[in-house]
Amino acid sequence: MDKHTQIKSDADVAVLLRAHGINPTSQRVIITRILFTRCTHLSAEDVFRLVNATDRRVSKATVYNTLGLLADKGVVREVIADPSRIFYDPNTAPHHHFFDVDTGELTDISADQIHVSGLPPLPTGAQLEGVDVIVRLRPFPKA
Repeated sequence: MDKHTQIKSDADVAVLLRAHGINPTSQRVIITRILFTRCTHLSAEDVFRLVNATDRRVSKATVYNTLGLLADKGVVREVIADPSRIFYDPNTAPHHHFFDVDTGELTDISADQIHVSGLPPLPTGAQLEGVDVIVRLRPFPKA
């Protein structure tokens, strides 16, 4: 889905999941709703914390497995900006990211704002699927 996907209800989430061949269990609906209503980049730990902020209890394994399934089926994108954690992005349209190394925040960069040239020849039998650019930022040191 792109950044304009509107999720207003659990029924919308169920339609989205079914459209990607995913059975909409209650846990999958909750996890997907959190990703799409927050409209931000969340780690699995963020999702786990948010899912369990209410009385509902969803195991860490269920959160991780569901996020993996959502990424495999193209509902969300996995973004590895920091080697220690994966972010999940509900915006699957082509785009890139700024990554603040101090805060861990990811911010979208429109695909038309970055132009990549000079890629090396692809290995025999391979075709280009895409290029993801992550621009890492750090604030200037305070004087």
